[in-house]
Amino acid sequence: MTKITGDAQGQTNSCPYVSVVIPVYNEEENIVPLLEGLDKALQRLGRPFEVIIVDDGSCDRTPQLLRSLKPKYPWLRVIILRRNFGQSAAFTAGIDHSRGEIIVTMDGDLQNDPADIPKLLAKIEEGYDVVSGWRRDRKDPFFSRRLPSILANKLISSLTHVRLHDYGCSLKAYRAEVIRGLSIYGELHRFIPVLTSLRGASITEIPVNHHPRRFGKSKYGLSRTYRVLLDLLLMIFFRKFATRPLHIFGLTGGLMFLLGVTIEGYLSVIKLFFHQDIGQRPLLLLGAMLIITGINLLGTGLLAEMVMRTYFEASDRRIYTIREVID
Repeated sequence: MTKITGDAQGQTNSCPYVSVVIPVYNEEENIVPLLEGLDKALQRLGRPFEVIIVDDGSCDRTPQLLRSLKPKYPWLRVIILRRNFGQSAAFTAGIDHSRGEIIVTMDGDLQNDPADIPKLLAKIEEGYDVVSGWRRDRKDPFFSRRLPSILANKLISSLTHVRLHDYGCSLKAYRAEVIRGLSIYGELHRFIPVLTSLRGASITEIPVNHHPRRFGKSKYGLSRTYRVLLDLLLMIFFRKFATRPLHIFGLTGGLMFLLGVTIEGYLSVIKLFFHQDIGQRPLLLLGAMLIITGINLLGTGLLAEMVMRTYFEASDRRIYTIREVID
């Protein structure tokens, strides 16, 4: 990979201050105005920067345009994936190849405004680790896009305790140390603030501009709602039980086991002392099922605990992250 150097007036060097990561998929009409807007906004920073555009398997002229525009913009770096892996994978590829102290993510459809990047960086410099954009005046259809988003954001905020108005906004800024190395897959890119909060990141949000889509077709729709809900369940598990899975499986399995034993004990008493027939009672089967399921859940919890401990010990990873060391 070619390394590009430049001066402090915005051209990238071996250690840029900010890396802007943008995944794109079939955005040929948006590439030129996107790069023009980025050049105008980032040159004003007066600090080294780079822009990493990840082409996520586009089948239009997006890759060819990026190759042809590379000489015009020396701060541009292009990553072209072999096929369409999805937005989370594209973000991960860009983050893995970034070199900046601050990593900014955004969409490539011109709905995010590059002029908002300096505002995100200013908030980061106040001491925050993550600054999330909030599309307060969102330019999308209400019933198909905005209403589901409002409900989803309220649900996610209440369940994860990371209070944000707009999880779906890709325009965010991160200190590199809190985002590099995160496992982002599936649809988890929208939950990056939650994942960074597990590392102890301080998080805030600011209102940002939002523009209606001018070119191309949106890749989002109501079909993603179910997948987002499944990922939300995963986030809840990560937040509460990722390092102690036995607590959830053991508690649930133990309660089911005790309830099953209680039911079977009750049936045994009325059979032995009151000579009532219990063979046709649904409670008999329910109690047996609760006992068997409870034992299975306890076993699953023990296996999950062993897997978790093997993961941390084999990978030499720690279950904590350090913000600062003062000697």
